[in-house]
Amino acid sequence: MDPRLANAKDFFAELTAELLACLRFCTRLPIPALAFEKAPHEMPIGACARMLPIAGAVIGTIAALVLWVAAKLGLPPSLAALFGISCLVLLTGALHEDGLADFADGTAGTTPEQRLAIMKDSRIGGFGTLALILSSLARVLSVAIIAAHSLCLACWVLIATAAVSRTLMLLALHLLPPARTEGAGFAAAAPQEPVLAIAALIGFILGLLPLLAGAGIGRVAIGLILSIAAAYGVTALARRLLQGQTGDVAGATQQAAEIAAYLVYAAWL
Repeated sequence: MDPRLANAKDFFAELTAELLACLRFCTRLPIPALAFEKAPHEMPIGACARMLPIAGAVIGTIAALVLWVAAKLGLPPSLAALFGISCLVLLTGALHEDGLADFADGTAGTTPEQRLAIMKDSRIGGFGTLALILSSLARVLSVAIIAAHSLCLACWVLIATAAVSRTLMLLALHLLPPARTEGAGFAAAAPQEPVLAIAALIGFILGLLPLLAGAGIGRVAIGLILSIAAAYGVTALARRLLQGQTGDVAGATQQAAEIAAYLVYAAWL
């Protein structure tokens, strides 16, 4: 075999393995292990971070298809948006929502140790319940407003935001040390700067997808900027309250970035 062809094949196999690892981490899809994967269930998310925005786009595409089909079947934008967001939740097994609820509950503690203990508790408290209710309402209503204006724009926003918000989960991994010596945050491993740069570039490109539906460059730019600001805000809060990051912090970061983008597109309309 031509060495160049062999190298290209190995590179493609590596990217595919990383994409599958990201999908296994971010979703509950039953993805079987392929023959060329060396350790399909052991690759830390930090090691395959460059494919995280692609995985997010895949998740967003499935939700966008559900939104589009629901709307084309005659459902009003509010119900179509409910189905689209519900699809996101089902695909991920409410992974990010669980992180948001746990992080919100943890803010009630008075010390980093107490906050981490609260976050580890499987029971949900008042802050977590309110966070889930408010975040769900914000997402469904925002997507409904966008879909009522343009179904095509709503679909592209779902795809772009799913990619960007999951890319921004890497912010906490990069800026903060693990708050525990166990758990998803510790196992994720901080991505190397070259890998982080590739993920950021891919996420940025995917974040421009709403331009295809006629969104102005100003709206897209503000959506990206506020998503980054929301993710950084959660990261800074985690630094102050926990002195580190956990898997719940990453989930809360994703949710904050997603909501920020939706609100920008909905408010602009």
